[in-house]
Amino acid sequence: MHFKIDDLSVELNRAIKGKRELLDLVLTCMFSEEHLLIEDVPGLGKTSLAKALAKSIGGTWSRVQFTPDILPGDITGVSIFNQATNGFEFHFGPIFSNFVLADEINRASPRTQSALLEVMAERTVTVDGVSHKVPRPFLVVATQNPVEMDGTYPLPEAQLDRFMMRVSIGYPSAESEIEILRDEHEGRSIDDIQPVITLEDIAGISKIAKQTYVAPSIFDYITRITNATRVAEDVTLGCSPRASLALLKASRVRAMMQDRNHVLPSDIQELAVPVCAHRLILKSAHQSTRSSVDDVIRRIVQEVEVPNGEFAE
Repeated sequence: MHFKIDDLSVELNRAIKGKRELLDLVLTCMFSEEHLLIEDVPGLGKTSLAKALAKSIGGTWSRVQFTPDILPGDITGVSIFNQATNGFEFHFGPIFSNFVLADEINRASPRTQSALLEVMAERTVTVDGVSHKVPRPFLVVATQNPVEMDGTYPLPEAQLDRFMMRVSIGYPSAESEIEILRDEHEGRSIDDIQPVITLEDIAGISKIAKQTYVAPSIFDYITRITNATRVAEDVTLGCSPRASLALLKASRVRAMMQDRNHVLPSDIQELAVPVCAHRLILKSAHQSTRSSVDDVIRRIVQEVEVPNGEFAE
């Protein structure tokens, strides 16, 4: 399966140049079958990365451009009365895809944002009292701009907690930006990306990752880190048990992607910020900015004692 992962990395690199660590996080999230939030300033390729990921997978995908006037039914679907059958028929919305790109998710109203809460957690959509299952695997990749406030609605804590990771792209290096310019000049675009991995491949990789050995001391290490966020003096809201589960799932995939059959403490340390930081709310005196919550997680990781001993089975 590793050649499939390498092929996918190559395809994604066509959209986002010189960001191997970022792409590894994106793939870790995908093979965990969890959701991803991409947050960064305009023009850095948030939508391009999400679209490239969707196009490189051989499944169904849809894009929803979130705006203030979009309604929950525009996402989930609606029941429409059919005069011929004298009954209501459910018309499926764009959420019924393997891969859903929720572009500029924080531009939608809280009412519309709440339409994603059930499906992101339970993989079902309930309309008019009837539950409908979405296809598997099912991933939501959302983008948002953290600096533009006009016409935006901050994501509630319950929804942020449903994203396994929050990542940023960052500015490209000079060499990578030259490659971006060259691709544009020579007519290469994201539309050229072809599927290189199937849904069956994703399911197979996810199954392999679940077989990764996790030592008892690693379970304890994860729990001590998330518990430390709940009692930290500068934190109002710490990590939920969902964060602990996300750290476990992500660390298993990271170990597998590095050709290991066991999780190491370093996996937890590397994943702690992207998995945990967006779930924290700091006390007002400490300002809940992106950099401040990241620093809190880094400090906690440094303070929590690292387990010793054997981590292989």
